[in-house]
Amino acid sequence: MNFVIQASLLFGAAVIAIPIAKRIGLGAVLGYLFAGIVVGPWGFRFISNVDDIFHFAELGVVFLLFLVGIELNPKRLWVMRRTVLGLGVAQVVITAIPIAIIAYVFLREFTPALIIGVTLALSSTAFALQTLSEKQQLNTRHGRAAFSILLLQDIAVVPLLAIIPLLGTGAETKVFSWWALIKTIGIVALVILVGRYIVHYFFKIVAETGVREVFIAFALLIVLGTALLLEETGLSMALGAFLAGVLLSESEYRHELQADIDPFKGLLLGLFFMAVGMTVNFGLLNSHLLEVVLIAIGLMAVKFIVLLFLGRAFGLSWTSATSLAAFLPQGGEFAFIILNVAVASFVLSSDISQLLILAVTLSMIATPLLVSGVETIQKKWKSSAPSYDHMPESENQVVIAGFGRVGQIVARILRAKRIGFTALDNSSGQVDFVKRYGNKVYYGDASRLDLLRSAGAEKANLFILTIGDPEISLRTAEMVTRNFPNLKIIARARNRKHVYQLMDLGITQIWRDTFYSSLKMAEATLESLGLPRQESSNVVETFRQHDEQRLHDDHELHNDEQRMIYLAKKSAKELEEQFEQDEKEAS
Repeated sequence: MNFVIQASLLFGAAVIAIPIAKRIGLGAVLGYLFAGIVVGPWGFRFISNVDDIFHFAELGVVFLLFLVGIELNPKRLWVMRRTVLGLGVAQVVITAIPIAIIAYVFLREFTPALIIGVTLALSSTAFALQTLSEKQQLNTRHGRAAFSILLLQDIAVVPLLAIIPLLGTGAETKVFSWWALIKTIGIVALVILVGRYIVHYFFKIVAETGVREVFIAFALLIVLGTALLLEETGLSMALGAFLAGVLLSESEYRHELQADIDPFKGLLLGLFFMAVGMTVNFGLLNSHLLEVVLIAIGLMAVKFIVLLFLGRAFGLSWTSATSLAAFLPQGGEFAFIILNVAVASFVLSSDISQLLILAVTLSMIATPLLVSGVETIQKKWKSSAPSYDHMPESENQVVIAGFGRVGQIVARILRAKRIGFTALDNSSGQVDFVKRYGNKVYYGDASRLDLLRSAGAEKANLFILTIGDPEISLRTAEMVTRNFPNLKIIARARNRKHVYQLMDLGITQIWRDTFYSSLKMAEATLESLGLPRQESSNVVETFRQHDEQRLHDDHELHNDEQRMIYLAKKSAKELEEQFEQDEKEAS
């Protein structure tokens, strides 16, 4: 069939399916899938060469990973290493084990069972990130956790694809090659070197031409060139594009790159989802309906349970952990590649591979429905909670979230200066208590967007975050920074870790519980021990400056416990030496 006709059919199917899917609340991803099913070999058969379309459509995943990478600079990646290596590795290992055990029970062969376990443990980067982005949840706690897991999974595909041929018994089996390893390291080093030190100058030259089409062409060349170089080494194109994005994340051209690449990403990612829909083999589904459905349900159930409890183990609330589990229970697009390699290497039979690919496809189709179902349940659960106070229309300059000891003191001073504020507290008992003393405070959860809008956050100048619970505080801070980016935040922090987590959200004015009262107590202690008032004040002020400087300097490393211990000891030694030097100069 003519290429133009095929393209017209695909675009036409998308234009019809997406609005319908959005209208009935299923989301764009599911719309693309159904559009692919309709025009594919098992629908109206408008398009039959699915493999060619699928390989071309994979560029959508490449562009998606590039844009994700460009949002992450190396410092932020270093900060994320705990969740990437901790949560990501735990998810793959703990999910793969029960799936591999179940596979072994049916196959009675260890190697195929192990490959199936690891392969099905991987989730779909394209599906999850696109759905999270569509729902504007990429920057939530479960969104960041999902990204960390998906990043680790994409990296894990590399050694998996290298190992599978070594496990096979056919002619395609390969042996370990030192030359291939050296070539891989060399190409990755070349990409890092060119991306960090050379590409910038070419971008400058291209930008100076003033021809936008040339800039777009160069941007596409960077993405595709890096992806192809990494594929040459045996790595995935998506991982290469991600690496290119990270290396360009600190470039002054990053926003222009995002704007130019995004339309290509959107079109090709939609085509990828349609290609997945076209690959659904309804003939096999009809003859093995029960087996395929049971595999898909079992896969999603195992992954949902593992993700739910891992989310809780890594500090997510039950709501966030449930959302994480709902977004990542499906099989991934890399399953198509890995299972085909396993068949070519005689590790897995073609019949089993086809069943698994169909089950993975069904799990992808079911994921948007699962997400919608979980969100509906969460909304109903929230609506069954005590009803919050209705807040009258106001244009107060300040919103105070949390009306405990700290919030009340701030409010008393504001009231004394006749500065209007709206106060929220999630404890009905606390609200009733403070109202008896004449305070105007409303019962409400400040992490809810509708209540923040009711409280006038869109028109306020300042948001005072004094919630004592770090988890609720962070959830509220995330909601405010995401939906009201121009609203200035002054936050209270429970401890040093809480400070760093607030810093990760871009909040700069943070006040630590008991820190300043502790400094005044230390100053009184020194005076009581006989030190002159001025000297006591100078000592405490020096300590304050030193501690606050260290707080900001150590921000990027706060997840590295061993490094933080070393820096704490080093800081204490430096402070002692500074005081000794001050004493010598004074004498």
